[in-house]
Amino acid sequence: MGNQSSGIKRIFQDKNTVTLLGVVAAILVLVIGYNFRVKQAINPRTVPCAKETIDGGTQITENLVTTCQIPTTMLKGQVLLNQGDVIDKYVSPDSIIPAGSFFYERLVVEEEQLPANIILKYPSGYVLYNMSVTTASTYGNSIYPENYIDIYLKAVSKYEEGITSPQEADRIMLGKLVENVKVLAVKDASGQPVFANLDEKRTPAMIVFAVPEEYYILLKKAEFLRNYDTTLIPVPTNESLQENPGNVAISSEDLKNWINKVTIWTEN
Repeated sequence: MGNQSSGIKRIFQDKNTVTLLGVVAAILVLVIGYNFRVKQAINPRTVPCAKETIDGGTQITENLVTTCQIPTTMLKGQVLLNQGDVIDKYVSPDSIIPAGSFFYERLVVEEEQLPANIILKYPSGYVLYNMSVTTASTYGNSIYPENYIDIYLKAVSKYEEGITSPQEADRIMLGKLVENVKVLAVKDASGQPVFANLDEKRTPAMIVFAVPEEYYILLKKAEFLRNYDTTLIPVPTNESLQENPGNVAISSEDLKNWINKVTIWTEN
């Protein structure tokens, strides 16, 4: 046993032997590494691809997506590798994805990144309403598209000689006016979606939603009341968590009647 250990020691003390072993080890590493790289390059990867041509602005639904087998070396240019990164997203409005093509990161966008004329989907007979907001009135930028809100009205009467008595001045009226309103978009002062790019930390300036024309007129009347300092207040609700969210509705007939009483109705 001692002689065997001594023989092994002498082998490793021989510089020529050590050099030869080093060369052999290096060759083995190169061969194994090369075989690994070749196998990795030629082994196909399953990735999502378009089942048919998809036009810009189209939602990428599950029936528009299939899978393709492709060598890993061909997966260049930020190809999306998982169906979860594709399904329910949208094709960029200025792009088109041909049938059989991969989905590239630059061509697939979130709904919030689409132009307003695409994302603002609302029922027939409804009218878009643009409510001015701030970071504070959106609860620290916590109101998102697809959320539901109730709209409260705060009105403070102002004294105006011949119209309002001193006793009525500075009276505060507060109540819920409209409920179950679905938020369609939250935008900054330049009209850009607040949540399209969270890294930019955009400040909310407007909430866009749709209501029946009757409600639109009522809200506008409340907004423009001359003899009252009025404020429309959005309040988040948990309707978006419900399986069947409630319909948009007037919450207070008393507030509705009061607004109509202190304003003038004009027929179209």
